[in-house]
Amino acid sequence: MRRVTTFAQIIRTCEEKNWKLADYFLYQEMDWRQREGEDSSPEAILEKMEINLQVMESAAKEGIGGVQSYSGLTGYDATRLNAYRSEKAPLGKSFYLDAIVNAIAINEVNASMGLICATPTAGSCGVVPGILLAAREHLKLDRRQQLDFLITSGGCGLMIGNLASISGAEGGCQAEIGSASGMAAAALAEAAGGTPQASTNALAIALKGLLGLVCDPVASLVEVPCIKRNATGVVNAIASAEMALAGMQSRIPTDEVISAMHSVGQLMPSALRETALGGLALTPTARRYTRELKQTGKITWKERKGPLPSK
Repeated sequence: MRRVTTFAQIIRTCEEKNWKLADYFLYQEMDWRQREGEDSSPEAILEKMEINLQVMESAAKEGIGGVQSYSGLTGYDATRLNAYRSEKAPLGKSFYLDAIVNAIAINEVNASMGLICATPTAGSCGVVPGILLAAREHLKLDRRQQLDFLITSGGCGLMIGNLASISGAEGGCQAEIGSASGMAAAALAEAAGGTPQASTNALAIALKGLLGLVCDPVASLVEVPCIKRNATGVVNAIASAEMALAGMQSRIPTDEVISAMHSVGQLMPSALRETALGGLALTPTARRYTRELKQTGKITWKERKGPLPSK
């Protein structure tokens, strides 16, 4: 199969062959593996995705159980959110809240140096699985449909990386959380029965919603504000999928939106691209945290697992 360079071409191929995006990206992966001399069977690819899914499931479970980052800056918020969801939730339980709990949990595991699956990066690792683990309950997805969700989101991430960037250092947080949100939006729209056109509209809408988002990690750590931004990416992705499924279209084509994101990243000053030299990283409180961490030279909470800290 010939390789393509735009989502417009992908949509045409899917329409001609009556494929979903998952079908397209699966065949692309098979083609690439065959040319590389690797096992190109669908079973081999699905087996790899199964491993990724199991990592995501384990990370969500671990994070909800309670973990703390080595720096001590973050931790146990997934536990708090889960308790809030179970005991109070005055605004009501929802698919959004279920996905947010998972996303925060997985990203807290990342901050605690646990095992995660980068989707597309470690700092944005909570968005795609956070939505998938919630969607499978709400949409009653079987295992193959869950793997298709990962294939679609992964394929979209690969396209974004090729057409623009998924690096916060290169394009700001729009390239990380923004890309993750777009990937999840496309996969969610497809999982809910949307066409390839609807899925790519969801992707474009999600990217537009986070266009220009800066990368300003406090103390150069992927914790503040990164973990909570995963929750923002989740809500943005679900809302974008809902709009696309309702028939709303991105007036700017998906490929042009990705190109715009790339352009914005190039225009963004280096202080706002993962250097911790601007934005939240230069607030007085962030500077204090940075000084304290440098002075101690060690984490403030030694155990990655265990009971909630008293303070």
